[in-house]
Amino acid sequence: MIRHIVFFRMKGGGAEEIRRNALELKARLEALPPLIPQIQHLECGLDVVRSEASYDLSLTVDVHDLSALEAYRVHPAHQKVVAFVKEVTTARAVVDYEVA
Repeated sequence: MIRHIVFFRMKGGGAEEIRRNALELKARLEALPPLIPQIQHLECGLDVVRSEASYDLSLTVDVHDLSALEAYRVHPAHQKVVAFVKEVTTARAVVDYEVA
């Protein structure tokens, strides 16, 4: 299994706009599993500590293998979310690893 983890730092003029953007992105990501059959598990979380090192939102997606990860990556439903990500984020960090 491959675990795909992404951290997002949101754009915004203040805490309220950042939270609104993070909640909207979370909702869009959580809508993906019924649309993309390669997703075995998807989980999103909003940061509660809000330190200088924190990102605002995390995404964890489990897929069967690297070909499933690629199918997820290029799926049109995922690409729509990617377009939104580009509008509302300032940074993201990604790690993909094999789960034993």
